Amino acid sequence: MALKVLLAFVVLTLVGVGLFHSYKPLPAGISHNGDTHPLNDAILLKDSTNHHNDGSETRDHEIFDEILRLIGQAQSFILVDMFLFNSSSPEGVDHRRLSEQLTQALINRKAEQPELEIIVISDPLNTLYGGSESPWFQALRQAGIPVTETNLRPLRDSNPAWSAIWRICCQWFGNNSEGGWLPNALGTQPVTVRSYLALPNFKANHRKVLVTDEGDKLRALITSANPHDGSSRHSNIAISFTGPAVADVLRSEQAVLAMSAQPNPLLDELISRTSSQQMAVDSATGSVAIKTESAIRDTALEMIAKAQNGSRLDLALFYLSHRGIVTALLDAHDRGAKVRVLLDANNEAFGHQKSGIPNRQVALELHKAGIPVRWCNTFGEQCHSKLLMLRPLAGSTELLLGSANFTRRNLDDLNLETNAWVAVPADSEVATKAVGFFETQWQSSPGSDPVLSLPYERWADDSRLRYWRYRLMEATGLSTF
Repeated sequence: MALKVLLAFVVLTLVGVGLFHSYKPLPAGISHNGDTHPLNDAILLKDSTNHHNDGSETRDHEIFDEILRLIGQAQSFILVDMFLFNSSSPEGVDHRRLSEQLTQALINRKAEQPELEIIVISDPLNTLYGGSESPWFQALRQAGIPVTETNLRPLRDSNPAWSAIWRICCQWFGNNSEGGWLPNALGTQPVTVRSYLALPNFKANHRKVLVTDEGDKLRALITSANPHDGSSRHSNIAISFTGPAVADVLRSEQAVLAMSAQPNPLLDELISRTSSQQMAVDSATGSVAIKTESAIRDTALEMIAKAQNGSRLDLALFYLSHRGIVTALLDAHDRGAKVRVLLDANNEAFGHQKSGIPNRQVALELHKAGIPVRWCNTFGEQCHSKLLMLRPLAGSTELLLGSANFTRRNLDDLNLETNAWVAVPADSEVATKAVGFFETQWQSSPGSDPVLSLPYERWADDSRLRYWRYRLMEATGLSTF
């Protein structure tokens, strides 16, 4: 009898902890739904890796060239918040050394401008949750540049089946970067058991944001690209801009610093100054609003709901699995909207084979409903963009882009994410480049050179077992997507 009571107590405790940490209040400033502001000095940037018929590869990459340029001209302020910031990469492929380049650019600019305030924020995955040292974080700190490894514990738990156990048994032990003995998936330094116990929590600061001063203004850049060597061949997209919306970016970053017990008074000053900055309305090229966490989901659903008969709705995504988004796309198709979906085949990640979950299973649903689906033609790299584009029959082109995959973990207040919503004239430079980015990949099929996308049949998967496996993984959080 006593054993049954004990077991019941343990089960009820685990269920209670799991439920609380799945639905607890969010930290202040998380899930930021920014106001709409004038879009000033907007620049759309893209990365694409092109595979040619002769087996060669060319890269048309703009994003980190622009990031390094902005850092190199900064005079007073730089903020970097990037998810993957390490040099891990599969062997046998030439990768750009992005982690070293970003680290060195920040150190060099700090040496040139000693009064320059630099803030670096990243995810604790880069040190395997404290089980190893990051040479890049060490180098930055030695140069007088603080690095905040985001405290993820205040966030809701995306995988309560494990996190309830972890919160009771394991979170109290901390970690030790000098006590490791297990292989390190992100480096050569051994890590502890505690690192791998933290890993299945499957939560992250997944943002990719840069803010720098540029002349007498601040410029923000929001992207899907990471300063990670193994990700340097991925296709990605970014937008940068000036104006009062930059203050919303800083507000959302101040929330992350406060959550990690590292608030920065300078951000409050910059927010106040940028918010009150008067931008010439007639110089604006459209509108912009900053969205984080579930505000991204709500904006995506609003855009999809606006797609009526004849509207064009294009998506280029690394992961598409969120049930609300999938249902909304099917409804838009039924209304007569012209929906097209370009997906990564989820076939490979950093030299490891993958099962195709979740994209092939969602693609099966969309394909059966008559929605055209194509796959990016990748060879080891990933189709890593996160872009939703609405082109109505009349009016502005709307874009939603940034760090967030369209999954439960990325859109339902579990990860930290930052996206920008923009509305611009259809003939604007931003809209034209976004349309060109999508159309080039969509139209460059087998028979063209380079081949950028493949027909649905290439990676079609009609396995009902894998379909329901995806549904279970999405619903429970027992997944990495």
